[in-house]
Amino acid sequence: MNHIERFRAVMEFKPVDRLPRWEWATWWDQTIKRWWGEGLPNELTDTFDIEVYFGLDPIKQFWISPRGKGLPNPEVHGAGIVASTEEYERVLPHLFPNHDELYLSMQPWGERQARGEAVIWATYDGFFWFPRTLFGIEPHMYAFYDHPELMHRMCQGQTDFILRSLEQMAPYCVPTFITMAEDMSYNHGPMLSKELFDEFIAPYYRQIVPVLEQMNIIPIIDSDGDITRMVPWFAEVGVHGFLPLERQAGVDGMQLRQMDPRLLIIGHFDKMTMPLGREAMRAEFERLLPLMRTGGYIPGVDHQTPPGVSLEQYRIYLELLNEYTVLGAQA
Repeated sequence: MNHIERFRAVMEFKPVDRLPRWEWATWWDQTIKRWWGEGLPNELTDTFDIEVYFGLDPIKQFWISPRGKGLPNPEVHGAGIVASTEEYERVLPHLFPNHDELYLSMQPWGERQARGEAVIWATYDGFFWFPRTLFGIEPHMYAFYDHPELMHRMCQGQTDFILRSLEQMAPYCVPTFITMAEDMSYNHGPMLSKELFDEFIAPYYRQIVPVLEQMNIIPIIDSDGDITRMVPWFAEVGVHGFLPLERQAGVDGMQLRQMDPRLLIIGHFDKMTMPLGREAMRAEFERLLPLMRTGGYIPGVDHQTPPGVSLEQYRIYLELLNEYTVLGAQA
């Protein structure tokens, strides 16, 4: 099986020769710098090339940003650039740009995908994430109550941008899956209520999910933290995919599988076991093995590999990944 066939078979709960071997979040910059000093060839700087070097199944991500040239930057991390409808009007000319050059650059990757040589995926800002980048972290939480009309306007604008982007991208490359960047949970659960989700998030997923289904693109939610309570929320709008299922937040993949038998999962390998050596990593793979055998799951580090992991330790992880992606495909 090639990469595309294998990925789609897993996501459709069909038999495979082995599970995909992915690094969806790859590695911190500091991790790569460390590894250059430990034997990783210094000329390897591109993420895709490093994936190939490590023998991973090649995947290529494209982030389709709604932020265009000239958009002001926040004064500090987490601050906002919009606090009113009038301010939104001023920045609106710098939002929702055309990405013609980016789509054109995707064409060779679309051809590689057609040959089964790489899985292509695109990322969009989600409907919790996007308003937060404009309001700022704390003001965004108040905006659900203080600026509901503006929140809806922002989310509809992002929805229209995504739908237009998918149409413009399609002649060059149709991604196998997309991730919606949300980060709407922390280690104790969602940052908003089900009522706010239904009012401010769900209507926009209901617009884009049918289009993705028509294009045979799998939608996956990218959210850190404990997403357990959100799984049925997203199932109601037709989304069954999640990553990274952070272990440090207490997420339990088998519990989620019981909640939603159609759940699609990427990640969930506790990265904190990696500096502890072979036996700790093997124990973590053993924990995940029953989940692998349920289908719909691709094991991988539950976020970027941190710089505390040596190159030797990472090679041990890859050795075990190769072993368990075969064991995990066996009924």
